[in-house]
Amino acid sequence: MSVAAAVLVGVIAVLHLYFLVLEMFLWTTPRGRKTFGTSVAEAETTKVLAANQGLYNGFLAAGLVWSLVAGSAEVRFQFQVFFLLCVIAAGLYGAATVSKRILVVQAVPAAVALALVLLAH
Repeated sequence: MSVAAAVLVGVIAVLHLYFLVLEMFLWTTPRGRKTFGTSVAEAETTKVLAANQGLYNGFLAAGLVWSLVAGSAEVRFQFQVFFLLCVIAAGLYGAATVSKRILVVQAVPAAVALALVLLAH
């Protein structure tokens, strides 16, 4: 169970690195606009906000990566629980305010990972 939990935590970290790239560097590109459903004008107007949002996703990814490599098993567990709860909270807020799709893409995978982490502990 602990291997499955660690793999899923790693997948979620990579997913948030992808969000960082999309929001910080690809926001105004056709791919970024298609992903987030924005027009050229909307993307240009909101690109600074999106970059800030991408940076926060990078912090989540960094915390999740740290949770996989931190010194003791107890510290890794604590980091995983904290950062997965942060991802779940962000996903729930995004689903409530932006798109229900965020629930499936962000919150549900983090909730599954959290369940695996708790079961493995």
